[in-house]
Amino acid sequence: MLKKIPLHTQIIIGLVLGLIFGLVVIKTSIPNSFTIDYIKPFGTIFINGLKMIAVPLVLASLIVGVSNLGDVSKLSRIGGKTIGTYLVTTVLAVTIGLVLVNVFKPGKSLPPETRENLMSLYEGDAGSRVGQAAELQKQSPLQPLVDIVPENVFRATTDNAAMLQVVFFAILVGIALLQIPKQKADPVIAFFDGLNDVIIQIVNYIMMIAPYGVFALMASLIVEIAGENPDSAVQLLMALLKYSLVVVGGLLTMIMVIYPLILMAFTKVKYLDFFRAIRPAQLLAFSTSSSSATLPVTMKQVEEELGVSEEISSFVLPLGATVNMDGTSLYQGVAAVFIAQALGMDLSLTQQLMIVLTATLASIGSAGVPGAGLIMLIIVLESIGVPAAGIALIIAPDRILDMFRTVVNVTGDATVCTIVASTEGELPDGLIRKSNPLTPNESVQDTE
Repeated sequence: MLKKIPLHTQIIIGLVLGLIFGLVVIKTSIPNSFTIDYIKPFGTIFINGLKMIAVPLVLASLIVGVSNLGDVSKLSRIGGKTIGTYLVTTVLAVTIGLVLVNVFKPGKSLPPETRENLMSLYEGDAGSRVGQAAELQKQSPLQPLVDIVPENVFRATTDNAAMLQVVFFAILVGIALLQIPKQKADPVIAFFDGLNDVIIQIVNYIMMIAPYGVFALMASLIVEIAGENPDSAVQLLMALLKYSLVVVGGLLTMIMVIYPLILMAFTKVKYLDFFRAIRPAQLLAFSTSSSSATLPVTMKQVEEELGVSEEISSFVLPLGATVNMDGTSLYQGVAAVFIAQALGMDLSLTQQLMIVLTATLASIGSAGVPGAGLIMLIIVLESIGVPAAGIALIIAPDRILDMFRTVVNVTGDATVCTIVASTEGELPDGLIRKSNPLTPNESVQDTE
């Protein structure tokens, strides 16, 4: 019976039941120790599972993604335009998210006692963090660039905090595979392609326990932060609402402001026409939370409704489904700062710039599979020294926000595809032929 319920529905049920269970525990005589000793471990297992496959997922998917470009010469023109524009829109998205979260400060709305409770839960070694901050202040401003290049790549793969070094190495390997003889490169690419499929299957296994992990995380979080003051649980929920509004506000800014301005600057396409053309893809993205599942629809709409050539769309859009995650990157920026604020940690300008860099590069290796967004958020958190377990704070509304940010991801892919086609002179002056409106295919499986 449970298998007939879509996974995203199971996750929502899990977080709601976890919330209810936590509130029942703090309002009744049920001992808190039962939740901490017998419920919380399942949430910890779920988090550890996500962290376990973070490095191999990024390494394999990024090597395959870069090597699939075909040859280095494509990067000179179409590839250069595509990747460059994707990187620019991703940086803009993260920056907008950071600006909004620093202006509205949703994590600061928690009262000091609740923040201290959270700090004790996720940041027991506060003293060591102060020492680390002092050491960072003594470092060169260019130290983050130095840290990108690993001394020992095998050591880097054993430390999630060194994910940027893994990303750097994976990009180098992907480029090298494009430049060595094909007969030698193909077996290596096939190996990492197979490894990537294996890791994605492991992610599927981990997501099978996601509803139970979410239940455990939510229930234990409510019990732990409530302490002697049950009202603090309500205060956390209000902070989560504010956080969610900040994320949605940033995503709407991308769709209603940034993308229209970019289209206006590089194409003659009216944004309302563009919006109507890709609306079926946006609806499918919202319902499945998967850029990969939406890709065939996105390609169909961009080609048939906007007139983009198949040559452009078949290169730009699949690449975008792999490396362009504007909505996810914006969410990661907001979530990272919100968690830090909730834990009472003040992030320096250097750390926030590191969020921009890490979220941008991590998005390149972000796979279109369930749980990838959380994995990339863990990478961002650990790169700035914020406890990864803090994602328990934002996992409750994550499913709903995932639906919104996937819409932005797909819209960003279509926007860049239209721009590249226009700059290549392969886009008609106006909206061309209109095909029958496409209804999202019910046979497309929900990958969440």
